Amino acid sequence: MTGTGPRTPLRVGLVGYGLAGSVFHAPLITATEGLTLDTVTTGNPERQEQARAAYPGVRVADSPDELWARADELDLIVVASPNKTHVPVATAALKAGLPVVVDKPIAGTAAEARELAALADERGLLLSVFQNRRWDNDFRTLRTLLADGDLGDVQRFESRFERWRPQLKGGWRESGAPEEIGGLLYDLGSHVVDQALVLFGPVAAVYAESDVRRPGAEADDDTFLALTHANGVRSHLYVSATTAQLGPRFRVLGSRAGFVKYGLDLQEAALREGLRPAPGTPWGVEPESLWGTLGAGESPLTAGGTPVETLPGDYPAYYTAVAAALRGTGDNPVTALEAAATLDVLEAAKRSAREGSTVTL
Repeated sequence: MTGTGPRTPLRVGLVGYGLAGSVFHAPLITATEGLTLDTVTTGNPERQEQARAAYPGVRVADSPDELWARADELDLIVVASPNKTHVPVATAALKAGLPVVVDKPIAGTAAEARELAALADERGLLLSVFQNRRWDNDFRTLRTLLADGDLGDVQRFESRFERWRPQLKGGWRESGAPEEIGGLLYDLGSHVVDQALVLFGPVAAVYAESDVRRPGAEADDDTFLALTHANGVRSHLYVSATTAQLGPRFRVLGSRAGFVKYGLDLQEAALREGLRPAPGTPWGVEPESLWGTLGAGESPLTAGGTPVETLPGDYPAYYTAVAAALRGTGDNPVTALEAAATLDVLEAAKRSAREGSTVTL
């Protein structure tokens, strides 16, 4: 690898330039002090040109194998290619002596995730998982409310990642082929389960309902999970592409008060529009009209509760933490073992939906 002194930018090789690579990873990498986007890997000629236009001077490779051949010129590999490639590409990178960030889900099974974690430990290399939704504005706000004790003892946590997309878009994410690791359970489900585990800890039991609603669809597009946490909190998690009327993003009920928040974090929309985080420029700030409410005994629709200012979303914090971890001045922001715990729940949910049973972990 290149030098990793405090003044030397860490050179990043990005594998994949589809939605994840072009909308999330490349912009956030280039916005992070101490990181530089060295190479984008994609075999798609149109995407290669898009990468060159967006990042003049970036090197373009057709295959990840080209990165391993010059591993000494790189400091980090980011795997943003389709789900089925995550394990083989991450494995090859670690064996080439390179630290790795893998988009979620890190793997198709918890066992594979733990094998990757063991390989990274054996090689003494960073292996981190991109769970950007930990830095959503609403999630950051909720964590603060919980830390301050404003809700009392949480009894029920409802989390929805719902969309209204009645027409199929096509592509591997909607494929029913097992090797593609498609469907919403492993896509959006990776986010809502990870958030529930961060907030309320290990899960003791999982019940799930998973359906394929849209004509021509092959993978689940409407899924519900009920988690019983070891501490007694119950999480009800919804992920759907077929929701004609969207519910609250969060509804959290405690012994003292409840918190209700509508609307998705705005950072993804901003990145899709070509906006970029920059020092001194507001980022991830939500208008007051979208703030959630905290209260008891009333509905937000009847002016019940007190508006809670939403903290700014902060996706850039993930790569700032990765850079610090690589330099030995901070911790891995999302470990592979944390991702494996999420996959334990997703696998149990898949089994529950198939068998119509509650699965004990």
